[in-house]
Amino acid sequence: MNPLTADRQPCLRAIVFDLDDTLYPEHQYVQSGIRAVAAWAERQFGMPREHVLEELENKIRTGVRNRTFDGWLAAHRLDPVRWVPEMVRVYREHNPQIALFPELAAMLPRWRRQYRLGLVTDGYLEVQRRKIAACRLADFLDAIVCSDELGRDAWKPSARPFALVLQRLGVAGDEAVYVGDNPAKDFRGAKLLGMGTIRVRRPGGLHSNVEPLSDEDSPHTEVSQWSDVDAALAIFGRSTAAPPYCLIERP
Repeated sequence: MNPLTADRQPCLRAIVFDLDDTLYPEHQYVQSGIRAVAAWAERQFGMPREHVLEELENKIRTGVRNRTFDGWLAAHRLDPVRWVPEMVRVYREHNPQIALFPELAAMLPRWRRQYRLGLVTDGYLEVQRRKIAACRLADFLDAIVCSDELGRDAWKPSARPFALVLQRLGVAGDEAVYVGDNPAKDFRGAKLLGMGTIRVRRPGGLHSNVEPLSDEDSPHTEVSQWSDVDAALAIFGRSTAAPPYCLIERP
């Protein structure tokens, strides 16, 4: 869909969201996970959890994120081959302490009165399900698709999870908009199905400095804060003279 073409614009009926660092700040999940690992290390090695937490935080700030556990274990002369898998398990299986961006508490219920709402998220299935539960997203959304339901080869930028969420929402591609934060994977699959795309590029966001590699990876439009999303949605309406949304009747 070309959002700037006004001669034929279908009614916007659905908004689909990315999850990580779009609906909630991903650094909260990282912090929650390493707290769980620090508590495990206290039980396993007898080290004070606050001290372990401080060391892990320093490793994250100064090192490579996916080598944090290896570096911490090596510093304590502990075998990474033995202990990294266990630390990763604890990190992935913990119940996350995360919350939606505060402004979404009012925006999601309002949008749900106007649109059908959906989610497409990447990541290991049970990990993403725990994040969804922690954010209570089932209270707001009509359809949820974890791309891992379809297998690792269906993770974004594949169009397959987008096709599934459109099916579950009962809308066509050009009747929906996808809102995400990472141009490396969020927008290509959605655009292949005719969906509009909006990037929320918050200052300090995990992917705020990532630039699209091609036109196919570029969003149709970009905002820097959630309060600007309503104005962005308006460009995907049927025409400049018509309401930008269709009311959705619900029981």
